[in-house]
Amino acid sequence: MTNGSASRMPMTAFMRFVRREWRTRKFIYLMSLPVLAFYVIFRYIPMYGVVIAFKQFTPRRGIMGSSWVGLAHFQSFFNSYYSVRIIRNTIMLSLYSLLFNFPAPILLALLLNEVRSNRFRRTVQTITYMPYFISLVVICGIIRDFVKPNGPISQLIVILGGSEKNLLTLTSAYRSLYIVSDTWQYIGFSSIIYMAAISGVDQELYEAGAIDGIITRVQRVWYITLPSILPTIAILFILQIGNLMNIGYEKTLLLYNDRIMETSDIISTFTYRKGLLETDYSYAAAVGLFNSVINSTLLIIANMMSRRVSGNSLW
Repeated sequence: MTNGSASRMPMTAFMRFVRREWRTRKFIYLMSLPVLAFYVIFRYIPMYGVVIAFKQFTPRRGIMGSSWVGLAHFQSFFNSYYSVRIIRNTIMLSLYSLLFNFPAPILLALLLNEVRSNRFRRTVQTITYMPYFISLVVICGIIRDFVKPNGPISQLIVILGGSEKNLLTLTSAYRSLYIVSDTWQYIGFSSIIYMAAISGVDQELYEAGAIDGIITRVQRVWYITLPSILPTIAILFILQIGNLMNIGYEKTLLLYNDRIMETSDIISTFTYRKGLLETDYSYAAAVGLFNSVINSTLLIIANMMSRRVSGNSLW
């Protein structure tokens, strides 16, 4: 058999496989085309613009015509006073969110699963889901009204012996307000996927556990429910790590002010000011690229650790 014939055989087998797949699953492939087009058009093609992080971009010259400056913008960022502050604030908010916001929906799902009253469960689910569907602008308006000097939260602090202040002017209170309001807004909606995972747990496991001496509800949760939904938790944890540095700038822009910039200013708001307000596009692109590289690195590390520890990973 010649080398040419040997090379054509795998290609022929591949084409037969493609034709067979198209005949049996063509509607599934057609349904996936809009999703594929979205990611190609809005995620992959715009990656070309990242090159302006290494240029002194001006709209008049365009991307190709702008002068090349290499790592000058990165050096300028790391040598500035703001770099330490915004990196610290971003990391602190991200870690607090991971510490409190990630386990909160898991705990809610586990608690709701142990509730025997369907009416009570549905009521709690409805109440906890509702904040997710409220506009972020409205949420931030509620927060501002609640923490101003005559607001309910500030008055409660006064009753408990504190002083009457606007909490959004205190650098020490901003992170707590951000995390607590985030938990309140997203805990119900984020628990849906865990509720779905719990509903898929084989009921025979509970029966076998009862035979082995697992009687109390705490034991059921610890020895059966949690291990059963661990793959789901691991995958969502990896995704959370991959977005660790992507604290949303919209909420910060709606809440922060000059008095609390020391703790509220983060990478995304910094790039917003530099790129859109000061029109320093290359500098903002360099900071954003640095943030993306950190996120990608954390995602890869988290995936490797999860695969080694629990055997669950994204790839």
